Amino acid sequence: MNSSSRLELVDALRGFAIVSIMLLHNLEHFDLYHLPDGQPGWLVALDKGIWETAFFLFGGKSYLIFALLFGLTFQIQFARRAAQGEDFRPRFAWRMVLLLGFGLVNSLFYQGDILSYYAVMAFALLPVARLGDRAVLAIACALLLQPYGWYEVLQALPQPDAKLADPASWTYFGRGNAYLANGTLLETWYGNLTNGKTAAVLWSWENGRMFQIPALFMLGMLAGRAGVFALSVTNRAWWRRTLAVAALCFAALYAAKLGIESQVAGEALRRPLVMIVKSWANFALMGVIVAGFALLYQQGVVTRALQAFAPLGRMSLTSYLMQSVVGTTLYYGFGLGLYRYTGASVCLLIGIALALLQGLFSAWWLKRHKQGPLETLWHRATWVGAGRTQAAAV
Repeated sequence: MNSSSRLELVDALRGFAIVSIMLLHNLEHFDLYHLPDGQPGWLVALDKGIWETAFFLFGGKSYLIFALLFGLTFQIQFARRAAQGEDFRPRFAWRMVLLLGFGLVNSLFYQGDILSYYAVMAFALLPVARLGDRAVLAIACALLLQPYGWYEVLQALPQPDAKLADPASWTYFGRGNAYLANGTLLETWYGNLTNGKTAAVLWSWENGRMFQIPALFMLGMLAGRAGVFALSVTNRAWWRRTLAVAALCFAALYAAKLGIESQVAGEALRRPLVMIVKSWANFALMGVIVAGFALLYQQGVVTRALQAFAPLGRMSLTSYLMQSVVGTTLYYGFGLGLYRYTGASVCLLIGIALALLQGLFSAWWLKRHKQGPLETLWHRATWVGAGRTQAAAV
């Protein structure tokens, strides 16, 4: 498998995921939900349409793409070290400790940080890294089935109409609005690391992400083994089949989700069923997006347009932290407080402008440096104590 051709597509896809995540975060005011007062009816309707479209396309899908590529990157690194007779897993564990540090710094600004989750859940890759493809696939599928969700379904069967308490995360998110809207920088930092982190962890559990994320890591690892991101005629055919299957599955699962929401009256039964089927529908639509992107990337003139995402993808760690610092400074109370005045339409324009600026900065930086600034720091810290030749080989 040609490494450079694989990384071309992977970098561009990772950059696309970063941009879509950035747009969603801007629409949400980085978790500070607020509708501005006094807007005309046409703008309210436009905001609603933009919000629903953006979250239909990318909500719950972009982070799955990011997780898939995370597992793929692990496989690339693991295979390179294995080819030299070395076990990458101890160094990877240290690398994840470092990523947790980056994630906690990011969590100061944005409570919904995903880096810290990835750092912890990535340890699930260590025991499966040397298993065969079938075993890894079986484990990933078992996780994707949402086993705890089915446990809740079984619990609800005797009393499907039982009234459920609001999800626990709602209480913490509600508390967070006060310091996000009106707190100082230090109050925001403290609130995000305590109350906000609790809210985000609970929300991830309630929505099945604790099972989805390691499953996507494993599927990304398998994709790396199979070499499906290489630019080849064989892989184009594979992506076409994947696109067709994923589209059919999404259509069926989305219809099933709507049916459950409208036909299952009992809340105790409806809530876990919706969570399970929604997680599957998001996974299927992610497959549509990834397959469609992979096919479009090999369509001549479209390729050049999609390559614009690659610098952001190569600097994904820097890009992700930068968007949190800049975005929260724009919207939160300690900064400009734009949450008071901006609906989805304006936030979308802000998000597009920030993505363009980040893309230009990334392209400028990479013309002068091999890696992004935080990527360089992460790489050097990962290989501290190793010789230069060993570190350069990864």
